[in-house]
Amino acid sequence: MSEPSTPHPPGRGMPPGGLAPGTPVAGRFTKWGGGRHWEWVGRYLGADEHGHWWYAPAGTRCARPGMEFVSTSSWVSLAPHEGAYAVGFYLAHREVSVYVDMTTEPQWRRRDVVDADGGADGEGAVEWEVTMVDLDLDVVLTRDGHLFVDDEDEFAEHQVELGYPAEIVALAERWRDLVLASVAAGDEPFASVGHAWLRRADAGESAPVGGR
Repeated sequence: MSEPSTPHPPGRGMPPGGLAPGTPVAGRFTKWGGGRHWEWVGRYLGADEHGHWWYAPAGTRCARPGMEFVSTSSWVSLAPHEGAYAVGFYLAHREVSVYVDMTTEPQWRRRDVVDADGGADGEGAVEWEVTMVDLDLDVVLTRDGHLFVDDEDEFAEHQVELGYPAEIVALAERWRDLVLASVAAGDEPFASVGHAWLRRADAGESAPVGGR
């Protein structure tokens, strides 16, 4: 799923060919104005026609100011090649199957200072991160098929409190509508591709057929 948008550098900061599978990657959401939001460290899986994928195993530490937890189950995340959102895909026993955050376009970058501690699982230095500004609106698909938009009240409040520019409001609303329609229609990567990446990552296998 994509829509014509402002041109961006190839790969949005990702080097040609992507990263080596298994490379530690920090996922880092911020809030408008630079405030910190959810952060965690996963492992790069690979890329396909939809975007770049990374994996967080059970035991991953997730933190934001004033809150943190250790995940009891795994998930995979997708930063699309084109689109202002980021997606999480979750296991069958979780209440939520697909969770799509409306964001600014995700950007990959090599860190200026390498985190030598690795992550919660201690898997070596974290040299790469993918960052995006969380824009509140979420499209959520539950395991039983309930599809809804979450946090519309927070989105309205933050337009005032955080001073979202008009173009940022329009960006979030446009991609909310596009994603909602795609999930409802069963379009990929929301139907089965994301969960295929997750199953293979949990099994310790390589990228799904068609990945690159």
